[in-house]
Amino acid sequence: MIEPKSELLDLDKQVCFALYSASNALTRAYRPILDELDLTYLQYLSMMVLWKKSPMNVKEIGHDLRIDSGTLTPLLKRLEQKGLVMRKRCEQDERARLISLTEQGLALKEKAMGVPSAIACKANMTMDDAMELKRLCEQLTATLTK
Repeated sequence: MIEPKSELLDLDKQVCFALYSASNALTRAYRPILDELDLTYLQYLSMMVLWKKSPMNVKEIGHDLRIDSGTLTPLLKRLEQKGLVMRKRCEQDERARLISLTEQGLALKEKAMGVPSAIACKANMTMDDAMELKRLCEQLTATLTK
């Protein structure tokens, strides 16, 4: 019999593990869909940021994605090699890189329009449940990053 205090360390009762497992499962669900676009999950997120606002500097993209430039720079280089973005030095600040979409990168947006509905089908959640989950995750993120 497990002592009550020991239950605090039961993996199945940890919110963090449930979030970790759900995140991994969701990322795996994206993989075959994004393979058709020749994008990884993080590349897809980066492209969504750029589809909303381009050009942007690396620091702005990193802020929106909540990742550091050490992770983002190699990712952006790969997107450049694929012909989806252009990286150039910012005229106002030689140290900064400005990232803009190429015509090919803009055209990929049209192909990516089906991704959200494909994931929604795989997740099999109601829109209300999905929005509540999103709200709770955003609330947790905001609380933990204060």
